[in-house]
Amino acid sequence: MRRIGIDVGGTNTDAVLIEDGQVAAAVKAPTSEDVTTGILDALARLQATGALETKRIDGVMIGTTHFMNAVVQRRRLTRVGALRLGMPASASLPPFCDWPADLARLVEGGVWMAEGGHEYDGRPFMPLDAEAVRQAACEMRAKGLSSVAISAIFSPLDPSHEHQAAAIVAQENPRAVITCSSDLGRIGLLERENAGLLNAALADLARDTIAAFETAIRDSGIAAPLFITQNDGTVAEAAQARRLPVYSFASGATNSMRGGAYLSGLDEAMVIDVGGTTTDVGQLKSGFPREANSVVEVGGVRTLFRMPDLASIGLGGGSHVCLEPLEIGPLSVGYRLLSDGIAFGGVQLTTSDVAIAAGLIGIGERARVTHLAETTRARVLGEVKRMIEESIDRMKTEAGDVLLIAVGGGAFLVPERLEGVSRVVRVRHGDCANAVGAAIAQISGEVDQVYRDLSRGDAIAKATALAADRAVAAGADRGTLETVETEDIPIAYLPGNSIRVRVRVVGDVASRAAAKAGL
Repeated sequence: MRRIGIDVGGTNTDAVLIEDGQVAAAVKAPTSEDVTTGILDALARLQATGALETKRIDGVMIGTTHFMNAVVQRRRLTRVGALRLGMPASASLPPFCDWPADLARLVEGGVWMAEGGHEYDGRPFMPLDAEAVRQAACEMRAKGLSSVAISAIFSPLDPSHEHQAAAIVAQENPRAVITCSSDLGRIGLLERENAGLLNAALADLARDTIAAFETAIRDSGIAAPLFITQNDGTVAEAAQARRLPVYSFASGATNSMRGGAYLSGLDEAMVIDVGGTTTDVGQLKSGFPREANSVVEVGGVRTLFRMPDLASIGLGGGSHVCLEPLEIGPLSVGYRLLSDGIAFGGVQLTTSDVAIAAGLIGIGERARVTHLAETTRARVLGEVKRMIEESIDRMKTEAGDVLLIAVGGGAFLVPERLEGVSRVVRVRHGDCANAVGAAIAQISGEVDQVYRDLSRGDAIAKATALAADRAVAAGADRGTLETVETEDIPIAYLPGNSIRVRVRVVGDVASRAAAKAGL
């Protein structure tokens, strides 16, 4: 298996070639404003190593912050028609009710609510009002809305009303790109609906971005299917990622954690990923990032779908350093480090400048930063150490020292001795761990449902079978599937021996993915 992994960070775009389980080549290129240029540059540098010659590439895996940045920065978002199935309940809290006002103004194209949805145990709450859905679809078409998000009460348990409504909307508005919340989230209505609305708002950007990625790969002369990394440490085929772009949120950090696990051979450890702008700390469980079990805000919007449990701070290799009073980050020179940093001829003092002066890394011109006194260097590096220790402590789930895998281009900022850490593990190619994590990623399937009148074992077995089917539908090889996470919670306040089960399975990319790409 020969795969190319690419991760687009705030400072660098990293690319690696994985061949027979080993890193055959690794390169870095500055990230460009349009992202695609940086990818082309990284692929050109990878080709210049000679590692790509004569042999076929089985897949290109790309991790990008493009979609998360669009929400945070309020740019290139599509207006969305929101259709909720749940009347007469939930009318007092309509879609967009808890969104930041500036983001809602950009995205909200109209709200329609109709009867439908199910109870917690899958029984119909109200019959689906098909005529109301049809009327809503016609009004959306008249308003020129080409992106629609459909949500229904307890749709993860029974998505039939959402699917019926989607068929009606597609019939009345064939140009519409439709997102069903049951494809995305967990049981909570508002947070799951919010995830669907965000996904729908990214429809046009996802289409254009993934098309640009495909063009970049083709223009580089590489004939291989494209996969986009997801925020649970797995990948999805380009068509699936185009349909569900929100699953790429926070995928960069998960790529680094998966890459750190792969390069170190450790499945249970803490991982710190120091980039050019931010530092992410997370915990590995069975080789995958621990997931957050609470509501996660994205751009000020409350969501509840799979996201890694991370502590993120504004510390990186390009972070601004203010000496009086001492302050590090969150501002960063980012991909302009090679022009703005003092050691590179610029005027902005950064953490990299301090590290160069202290002899921690041999880049730039050390002569340019020799004016930094030893006491100044010690103060700055002491503050870096404090920030890292605090982040690690926040992510611990139990007392005691932990193993820490240090990866990322700014990992030179992580000291060898840290309070609460038994050992700092550094790995070869750790500065490109994010791209390695992308290259070795698998495909996943997940289920989060409530079951009634079943034993605990039968409920888990049923959920596991459904998760496996979803992974295979997403492109996984059934013969390689394994369960990486199982969680069951008895629900005492509901009748019928109710139990909530969440299961996640992963498997290798099936060869049919290449067949779908025409290879």
